[in-house]
Amino acid sequence: MSSSREERERARLAEQLLTAEQDERRRLALFLHDGPVQTLSGVALMLDAVSHAIDEGNLDDARKVLAEALEKHRDAIKSLRDLSFNLEPVVLRDQGITPAVAALAEEIGIASELQIDFDVAAAEQLNERAQAALYQIIREALNSAVMRRPPPTKIAVSVDRPKDGRFVTIIADDGGEERRHGFFDILTERVRTLDGRLAFEQRDGTTIVLELPASAAAE
Repeated sequence: MSSSREERERARLAEQLLTAEQDERRRLALFLHDGPVQTLSGVALMLDAVSHAIDEGNLDDARKVLAEALEKHRDAIKSLRDLSFNLEPVVLRDQGITPAVAALAEEIGIASELQIDFDVAAAEQLNERAQAALYQIIREALNSAVMRRPPPTKIAVSVDRPKDGRFVTIIADDGGEERRHGFFDILTERVRTLDGRLAFEQRDGTTIVLELPASAAAE
């Protein structure tokens, strides 16, 4: 591929990645506005009603409305906690990528009723930026896999480090074919920002192979 064609291809991939990130920000903004923000606004009105009921001496009504407000408040906290976990789980920062992937695999496995096997211990040798990026790639790949038709019955995620120092991640499933080729383009661009390479094969499922250079290791 000529230099000019490579530049055009990189520009195309970069634009796709930017569009995907803008779409994600828009989705998050809508989620916050239509979800927790609306819920907490409703809680504020309910607490005003509680205060009014207390002033009027209607303690039974005040207790009833307060109980409903507390339930809605707990729902808002859960929604925000789930959002925080999906963006970057605290366990990734505090404990490392293996516990983070374990929690992710358990969550998706239970929700989708499928088996997710993983062995990502070698990824603990990655630097913090590479770990965060790899976690997001694994999360996107798992979420994409469970949305396909037919969905997979099992997924395997592994990270190995050959003697040459590279980090090789393989994400394989036995689900239907991934028909959104833009998905692979976006993953490819994410990997490129880490100076890595990505390849995929679709036969009896989908296998994604991600290679990161030895320079991605923690110093």
